[in-house]
Amino acid sequence: MKIGIIVAMHKELELLLPLLRDSEQSRMGGCEFYRGKVGKHDVIAMQCGIGKVNAAIGTLTLINYFLPDFVINSGVAGGADQCVKVMDIVAGNRVAYHDVWCGPESHLGQVQGLPLYFEGSKRLLDLLPHRDDLHCGLICSGDQFIDTMEDVQRIKGNFPEALAVDMESGAIAQVCHLNKVPFLALRVISDSPGASHDNTKQYLDFWSAAPRETFNIVKDIINNLK
Repeated sequence: MKIGIIVAMHKELELLLPLLRDSEQSRMGGCEFYRGKVGKHDVIAMQCGIGKVNAAIGTLTLINYFLPDFVINSGVAGGADQCVKVMDIVAGNRVAYHDVWCGPESHLGQVQGLPLYFEGSKRLLDLLPHRDDLHCGLICSGDQFIDTMEDVQRIKGNFPEALAVDMESGAIAQVCHLNKVPFLALRVISDSPGASHDNTKQYLDFWSAAPRETFNIVKDIINNLK
């Protein structure tokens, strides 16, 4: 089985690559890919870059060249609910845009003609380990680093169930939906706007303490795939 794993930033890629065995680097369609093994499965990892456009280009390139059976988007996200704290993990059973408005014929967050919510792969969600720091719920995406409680409240006003906010999951989910590839977003909470007077510092401090084992949940899922 082939699994594609997409991260946005080099810092995330550095946490991901040690999970791969016998990895080889290649360049296709302007993107760098790292192909290796996790357990018995082929894994293709890539860094797409920050934001929805980069995420969409990277995802489509990955799908076109490698034809993965699943795509997992891993990396960091901001917390959007009191139930999640820094270093917790959020698995997106649904993903939505918080910054899309296509007019009165669509819901806020909905790209016209597409679902408001992109569903996470039930097969992958069923493989998640039972951990106290793991939450399943809604991830909201937009082209904005959310760094104030006012921004969180605005998003929660439209999506009360949101647990995390990021800048790529929505675009990756949309491309996977259009190409009929099962998808899962799996995010480690790096900062919690409103829980700190300076969540930008909280975000920067996260990287100095970011435990590699938080990314091992991706490895657990892949190892459990039959």
